[in-house]
Amino acid sequence: MMFFGLVMALKGPAYRLGTLMHMGPGFLPTALGALLICLGIGIAAAAIPVPEGEDENLLPEHREWFAWACILCSPLAFMLFGSFFGLAPGTFACVFVAALGDRQMTLKNAIILSLIITVFGVGLFSYILQVPMPVFTWRGL
Repeated sequence: MMFFGLVMALKGPAYRLGTLMHMGPGFLPTALGALLICLGIGIAAAAIPVPEGEDENLLPEHREWFAWACILCSPLAFMLFGSFFGLAPGTFACVFVAALGDRQMTLKNAIILSLIITVFGVGLFSYILQVPMPVFTWRGL
């Protein structure tokens, strides 16, 4: 991670950086490269206190395959529903599928959570940020 960050931080200034108000094409790669370097340092620093030779058990004993599948399928649900039906159904489907992965989540709570996130997401991305994606649409199957 630190290597990729270093490459981008060194390659980014080859393009015009610009200012914070008028960013150039080299600003984002340089900034993300610096963030990757910091993240790599943080990950390395977190690994230092582990004694050498101590067995690390990274995976839990009981793997949650259904939860992992739900979390991995939720962006696919957004892409599918978002492209055919719009931002609101895509957001609802994404949050609903991801929420089903939680063992304590009930169907009622998953629907309520999905509705709240959908209202917030549509308000933010469609009306405040004005992302050019229709809220509701029908492109057929």
